[in-house]
Amino acid sequence: MESTIQQQRLLRVRQAAEYLSICERSLWTLIKLGKIPSIRLGRSVRIDLCDLDAFIETAKGKAN
Repeated sequence: MESTIQQQRLLRVRQAAEYLSICERSLWTLIKLGKIPSIRLGRSVRIDLCDLDAFIETAKGKAN
């Protein structure tokens, strides 16, 4: 599964939550708070893998 996720640039919410090892509800909260940008394609929501990596790096900086 992990290699499949890393090959895609735009992830579904479920995939993005798995990538961050959090539940989908927590991811929706982060999106609503503007901490993770999302893209709406019709009725679908996608998250750019680069934005997830940027979120991780920012979170690491705050932990130090």
